[in-house]
Amino acid sequence: MVSETMSYREALRAGLEEALIQDPRVFLMGEDVGRYGGCYAVSKGLLAQFGAERIIDTPLCESGFVGVGIGAALGGMRPIVEIMTVNFSLLAMDQIVNTAATLRHMSGGQFNVPLVIRMACGAGRQLAAQHSHSWENFYAHIPGLKVLSPATHSDARYMLGQALADPDPVLIFEHVMLLNEPGTVPQNPDAPMEKALIRRLGNDISLMTYGGNLPKALAAAEQLQQDGVSAEVVDLRCLRPLDKTTLLESVSKTHRAVIIDEGWQTGSLAGEISAIIMEAGFWHLDAPVKRVCSAEVPIPYPRHLEQAALPQVEQIVATAKAVMEGR
Repeated sequence: MVSETMSYREALRAGLEEALIQDPRVFLMGEDVGRYGGCYAVSKGLLAQFGAERIIDTPLCESGFVGVGIGAALGGMRPIVEIMTVNFSLLAMDQIVNTAATLRHMSGGQFNVPLVIRMACGAGRQLAAQHSHSWENFYAHIPGLKVLSPATHSDARYMLGQALADPDPVLIFEHVMLLNEPGTVPQNPDAPMEKALIRRLGNDISLMTYGGNLPKALAAAEQLQQDGVSAEVVDLRCLRPLDKTTLLESVSKTHRAVIIDEGWQTGSLAGEISAIIMEAGFWHLDAPVKRVCSAEVPIPYPRHLEQAALPQVEQIVATAKAVMEGR
């Protein structure tokens, strides 16, 4: 199988371009997606290629243009709505949670909302507390939504197409620290979008994560290997619905787990995953499940404080060793 080398940003753009070419019902809308080319340059050049009717710059009104996206989806279109950063999605929470997520249920299955919402997430670029948080767990809590977190170039390239084929609203979280990273993209998707994947095989402990923390987990696994610890790395990929089968199969093999989550520990997605393991895989465990999460503070602006607040490779390694040692 021939693979193509590109940046994560270019993989996202290739997914957008393919979607727009393949289906005339698809259009992209959001703040600065057209003339400016997107806040993170993901949609650069698409306005010239597809025109202003399909690459639509919107006012600074998340509630408004997400609402327009819902209406367009109900009318038979296949809208892709870009929210500039995850923090701004709270301005559209009513539309996402109370409308998009509920219409199929409230209509008794008569209406679907085939809407895809993309948003940048995560910290590391010194954008402080208004642009840097990881609130995937907010949306992974909501029935009626599907929540994706592409951590690899392959998923950045293909998950959008998979999401557009789904009849229900799908949210895609794109971590800003992955955008410039080079990588390879195969000719076909790695798996269906709802399946978790083992990115590194191991026997002693499972490192479970998603999005921007996958490279950190893989780096930690490499360090652990040098110390004689065989770490398996599980990429969740889909945060709602969670692929519980893959998670539990990994724990049943390694008997230990560390969950790495850029969200805050209190009320975190890591807490939900830990509960799943405790409830359904308790008798496979040889040690308590541990979590590596962000510090319980708004993301700081100064670089040294920002880095101190985020999960780091050293923390993952230390936590995994503590689990191995029964501490």
